[in-house]
Amino acid sequence: MADSTYTSLPASQLAGSVPAVITEGKAPVIQQDPEANLQIFPPGGGRGYQTLTSSSDGGGQQSTNNWNGAFNISSYTQYFNVDTDDVVNRLTSSLYPTGDFFRKIEANPDLYGLIWIATTLVFVIASVGNLATYLMSKKSDSTASWSFDVSYFQVSAIAVYSYVFLVPLGFYLLLQYFGSKVALVHLWCMWGYSLFIFILSSIFLVIPVDFVRWSITIITGITSAAFVGLNLRSHVELNELTIVLVAACFMQFALAIFIKSWFFH
Repeated sequence: MADSTYTSLPASQLAGSVPAVITEGKAPVIQQDPEANLQIFPPGGGRGYQTLTSSSDGGGQQSTNNWNGAFNISSYTQYFNVDTDDVVNRLTSSLYPTGDFFRKIEANPDLYGLIWIATTLVFVIASVGNLATYLMSKKSDSTASWSFDVSYFQVSAIAVYSYVFLVPLGFYLLLQYFGSKVALVHLWCMWGYSLFIFILSSIFLVIPVDFVRWSITIITGITSAAFVGLNLRSHVELNELTIVLVAACFMQFALAIFIKSWFFH
């Protein structure tokens, strides 16, 4: 005879039983971990390293002034996302200064051109400069001994890399002081491509005629200064822009004269 105190267990509590299917109209809310953040780092974007938090943690507000991502290499991969057509188009634009270079790189500024052009220029002016001194020495005295000057590579590397990284940084700080919101990566990109004409002119500077060398140097300085000046004028809106333009053109001319005087004297 069955015990009257026996009570039946729910089916969901029995071993091996399958829980009932939830048939509510709303799906269960998934709680997000506030520590799982989407990190965005635009180097030179003017806002620093930012962290986008989830909407449940502060209404989707951004926390700024966190520069930890600046030391993460993956943060810079977006600035090397260019193909051959992009690079060739930007190289061509640097030879025909029209003032629209910033418009071409606005959506996708790159640092690939800056590093590739600067590195190529270092080796070109060092090697061609040695060749030019050899031709000049043989022109003056065919019996004179000549030796390869390795220090040309050291001087060219220090000069070119310092110029292409520090000069745009200096103008970025100057423009920020005047109230401009131009991004540092755009200035780096523009100044990097402005050095392309120096590669071409350095090849012609091997001609052992000083008048021809100075003519090439002046043309190179004018072209590169026009490229930088026109693009700054079209992209930057400042009342004190004349000072910036004069300084930028002077720096381009100074680089051209330095290359001629040091490597092709």
